[in-house]
Formats: sequence, structure tokens, C-alpha cells
Amino acid sequence: MSPLASWPIDATHYIRGLLTDIDDTLTTEGSITGDAMDALARLKAVGLHLIPITGRPVGWSEPFALAWPVDMIVVENGAVALKRNLTGGIDKFYQQDASTRARNFSRMQEVLTNIEATVPGAFRATDSAGRETDIAIDHSEFTHLPQDAIDHAVRIMRAAGMNATVSSIHINGWFGAHNKLEGARWIVRELLGRDLDAEIDRWVYVGDSTNDQLMFQHFPHSVGVANIARFVPQLQHLPRYVTQGERGAGFAEVARAILAGR
Repeated sequence: MSPLASWPIDATHYIRGLLTDIDDTLTTEGSITGDAMDALARLKAVGLHLIPITGRPVGWSEPFALAWPVDMIVVENGAVALKRNLTGGIDKFYQQDASTRARNFSRMQEVLTNIEATVPGAFRATDSAGRETDIAIDHSEFTHLPQDAIDHAVRIMRAAGMNATVSSIHINGWFGAHNKLEGARWIVRELLGRDLDAEIDRWVYVGDSTNDQLMFQHFPHSVGVANIARFVPQLQHLPRYVTQGERGAGFAEVARAILAGR
């Protein structure tokens, strides 16, 4: 990882869109800070497409899709997109049809119950009531699970045929081929009418943990906020650049770097 200061200013000039993780990337101690919110507003003001993409659920994310200056929010690791509509409400877009979601939901609850029964100290995330297409185990938000327990929960999910990934706070599991990268491709195509891969050098991704590494691998302009240091030993693919500041302060650094190229 190179310092963000080494990101060439001529490259930032051509950035037209930004995708970002939310927890511990935009937020600090669970809330978005003023500098991060201001960074979003300034990026939006110069015409950038802004799409947070997160493992958080539909229910948790809806207020932010309404309040933040973003195009939309992609939630549950690429399965659902939330977009503010012209009447002030939220439109929801799904990668899976209703019958598939219902069938998968029932199967996922069985896996969730199994994890809570067999992994000592494992409990479902407090935002679980708002989840429609995945399950989540809390490992660092309101509790602390040791690495062996995290690994155990991941093994149970994968043994059941689920995808599993670990964010800075949760262990997420789901049925389906979607992930953050596929979710980004899908929503950029469906709602913006653009081909993300064809213009990948004009987008930047910002993240902080192991569930961001597919994005780090794919995006030539990938940035980790400084608190990614916690996860570096577990990452096979690192971001190209890293900020000096952690969490929301780090995101604000990224925004300043892009705006300096304007």
C-alpha cells in the first residue's frame, strides 16, 4: 500500500464515481462524522456518482439512503439497492426474485440458529430484524469474538452452501452469487445505465476490511482508510493506497485528494 499522497493528481482528475464501504470507513464509532458528511456533499456538488455499498441490512440503511447526498446505497453485500424517489420515499431493487428470497430466508434462519447454538459467544447482530437476504453474527460491534470463533462461524455458513465474509463488525452469510463487486456492477448498469468494467479507471473504491478485498483487487483506484491495518494480515489483496487518518477522517482525505484534481 502506498500513501494516499502518492496518488497522481492527474489520475484523480478523471474520477467520475466513488463506491465506499460504510462501517469504519464513512462512520466513526458507529456514526457518520461531520467531515465525512461534508466530503460526500462536496463530491456530489462536483458531479460524482456516490454509491455506498455495505453488508448492513435494508432496515438499518433506509434512513441514510434518504438523508445522505448519494445516488443510492447498495446493502446486504450487493443483494439490494435503496434509492430515494421523487416523492421522498425509498425504492428498493433486488437481485433475487421474491420466491427465491423467501426460500433462502428460511434456510438462513436455520444456519443462524445453528451458529448461535454451537459457536460459544456467537449471537446474531442487533440489526438482524432489518435483514432480508442475509444473516449476520456480531464479532466487534457490541461484543468481541475471538478469531477462532469467527472462523468457526464462517465454516458453518460455507458448509451450508452459503457465501460468507467478515466485515469490521459482522460475519455475513447469504445464498446467491452476489457480492459487493457484482452488486456494484449490477446497480451501476441498472440505475445509471453505465458499464462499470468499461470505465473502471474512472471510479474509486474506499474500504477498511476483509470483505472489501474483492473490490481492492478489481479497482485500480482503491483506497484503504488507515484502520485497515487491523486486517492486513488476513488480506490477500490490499488496496493500492492508504490514508493517514482512520475511518471518517480517512474518507475525508480521499475526498480532498479527488477535489484537488478538479
